[in-house]
Amino acid sequence: MSTTSTRPTPATGFPGGTILGYPRIGRRRELKKAVESFWAGRTDAVDLEVAAGALRRETARRLVDLGLNPDDGSVPGAFSYYDQVLDVVALLGAVPERFRDLLDDADGSLELDGYFTVARGRGEDAPLEMTKWFDTNYHYLVPEISETTPVSFADHRIVREYAEAKEAGVTTRPVLVGPVTFLALSKAADEAGEGFHPLDRLDDVVAAYADLLRALAAVGVPWVQLDEPALVTDSLDVPAERLHAAIASAYRTLATDLATATDDTASEDSAGVRPAILLTAPFGGLGDDGLAVLAGTDVDAIAIDLVKGAVPAGPVPGLEDKTLVAGVVDGHNVWRADLAAKLDVVESLRGLGAGALAVGTSTSLLHVPHDVEDEVFDQQAAGTTLDPRLRDWLAFADQKVGEVATLARALADGRESVADALAASSAAVASRATAEGVVVPAVRDRAAALTDADFARGPYAERAAAQAARLDLPPLPTTTIGSFPQTPEIRKARAAWTKGELSDADYSAAMREEIGRVVTLQEELGLDVLVHGEPERNDMVQYFAEQLDGFAVTANGWVQSYGSRCVRPPILWGDVQRPAPITVEWSAYTASLTAKPVKGMLTGPVTILAWSFVRDDQPLGDTANQVGLALRDEIADLEAAGIGIVQVDEPALRELLPLRRADQPAYLDWSVGSFRLATSGVAPATQVHTHLCYSEFGEVIGAIDGLDADVTSVEAARSRMEIVPELADAGYSRGIGPGVYDIHSPRVPSSDEVTELLTLAVKAIDPALVWVNPDCGLKTRRYAEVEPALAHLVAAAREVRATL
Repeated sequence: MSTTSTRPTPATGFPGGTILGYPRIGRRRELKKAVESFWAGRTDAVDLEVAAGALRRETARRLVDLGLNPDDGSVPGAFSYYDQVLDVVALLGAVPERFRDLLDDADGSLELDGYFTVARGRGEDAPLEMTKWFDTNYHYLVPEISETTPVSFADHRIVREYAEAKEAGVTTRPVLVGPVTFLALSKAADEAGEGFHPLDRLDDVVAAYADLLRALAAVGVPWVQLDEPALVTDSLDVPAERLHAAIASAYRTLATDLATATDDTASEDSAGVRPAILLTAPFGGLGDDGLAVLAGTDVDAIAIDLVKGAVPAGPVPGLEDKTLVAGVVDGHNVWRADLAAKLDVVESLRGLGAGALAVGTSTSLLHVPHDVEDEVFDQQAAGTTLDPRLRDWLAFADQKVGEVATLARALADGRESVADALAASSAAVASRATAEGVVVPAVRDRAAALTDADFARGPYAERAAAQAARLDLPPLPTTTIGSFPQTPEIRKARAAWTKGELSDADYSAAMREEIGRVVTLQEELGLDVLVHGEPERNDMVQYFAEQLDGFAVTANGWVQSYGSRCVRPPILWGDVQRPAPITVEWSAYTASLTAKPVKGMLTGPVTILAWSFVRDDQPLGDTANQVGLALRDEIADLEAAGIGIVQVDEPALRELLPLRRADQPAYLDWSVGSFRLATSGVAPATQVHTHLCYSEFGEVIGAIDGLDADVTSVEAARSRMEIVPELADAGYSRGIGPGVYDIHSPRVPSSDEVTELLTLAVKAIDPALVWVNPDCGLKTRRYAEVEPALAHLVAAAREVRATL
């Protein structure tokens, strides 16, 4: 009985190079606009699918134009309407019990309406929890899995998208999160039995993936990409031994058992046939053990991150029949590569014994903007402020594809074949190293003169007494995190001012008018501590970057944060200092409108770094201290202006946490230190707040305590106060504001729901420490949602306050 195989030989594995993914929002955020139009009811599902299809085809053609091979699966098909983890939930029909009615009765699939409902919630049904994707600023939706969660090959969208690209003349490589990472990142659903872990469902999930691979093989897919970044971290609640065993088991089924087909089975719906598998491990180093586990499987290619990971020490058994994709082009930052140095790294892999070498990116390019060429320098045009010198130092997604293609050509044909490209790369790297502003002696001298006293405040008990006397707040004081909805009128005024169509005086008047409305609303609602609503801020990081030396901002450098939410991360290229006050005018004006306490609002040093593209030529801790000193100056000016509460937001504190536990103490030391540097210059009676969100806080409870903020607000509504008992168990003894209103969903929580959450909080921790606030800022919400939600928040606080 003969056998047939669909596996390509290693030599056919991406000889022209490949990338692990590409931005999916569109060069001008076309997908965001199409999705939000669908949500608003202005278009229907057919319209959305047409717009998405056009974007997918445009992306595929663009990648071919940039140098990827259109015929061998080098072009990734990594599209998502909202989130790649939610896509696997839809693929499997693995929705929580509260959303089961959304599944099609015939095949268990989700229509687009249902897909978005799982992401955004409905009525009393909360959406899936959201948290950070490894060490990036992308947020994924956390699946909820139990023993009874339906799991099958329910959604054929990925098959249809391959056929769509093929019809357009491009053979794409379907991309999805691998089964082990999907389950390792999932949480046990509420109905799960004691001791259950989502990985207990591995066999069921792998069986569904096997059905998917058969379906892909049946339509001629040559390669599929399965992403398994769970292997690069030891910070999950799964021991490495179990992860490795899960990988071996999963890919024994998906790679070995499906690799060949007998004559008897080949005609039975392609049973036993699969595409070649590219297994990726981005965001860090696999380590020798992790790479050995992957090499021991029968996958056809392995992509390793050689930006954050190291080159393996020697030959790796099992690689001889595989393509090794060297992820040397940084998919997570925007600096132009030193191509000669990257080529050295690729060539050093020849000794590992791989069947073939290919060049790739370290991660998906989802995390960088589309194209540096969109940033045209024109001092007279709005927003186009990137200096040509800086542009020459940068590589966005399109440029990174070009770098991959250049390195692949050099690998195949020798360095002389790309001599001009190598020379241009070296010149750009040298220019950046010596440019004015990269090193500012005065900034370096100030940082070098810091002492331990600059990082410390007085005892908390003394501060708390002084603040209570000054602020005179009731138990369970109510407040918001900072921003209020950015209405179309606010955005239009800011756009007109940016274009020079609105004078400085008129713009200031418009913002003051909006601040007055926000103050009046807060007083009518009965909030205890007010904010100015931040109408003047385009983004909580970009706003500060525009006014600090050492930063640049882009006009079109959009990056997806979550769902349809996009941001334009600033570029931190030089030494940082504050040339003038930034927020004082707006906070002082707000305080003049009310007798209630007003919070000054700043973004913290770690979050400014995490949500920017940061220079890679010095330790992050040094850069964080420079930002901390700039914020210290701003806080001093707010205090001098009479502002009694200053909030320094650090939602990204956990985001930069290294994925390996051994590297975490050093990070926590400098990250906590930069916050304390920023906030330790104030008097005891000035209350310092901070805010954290999008995180699994259990891993950084010690750091939260170490920040030494007087009040810390945290995201807690979706997880139903999960963090509060953890804080209590850790002995946390300062003010805590666990969020009671999930602002990442359009649903309005009832007073009873907020009361229930707040009751959970005061049962777990001393009520004298508890504040009442939303999970995060209100910028992305509408007033139609915000006003009733905040009214319910205040009512719940009063109800629970009366029981104390």
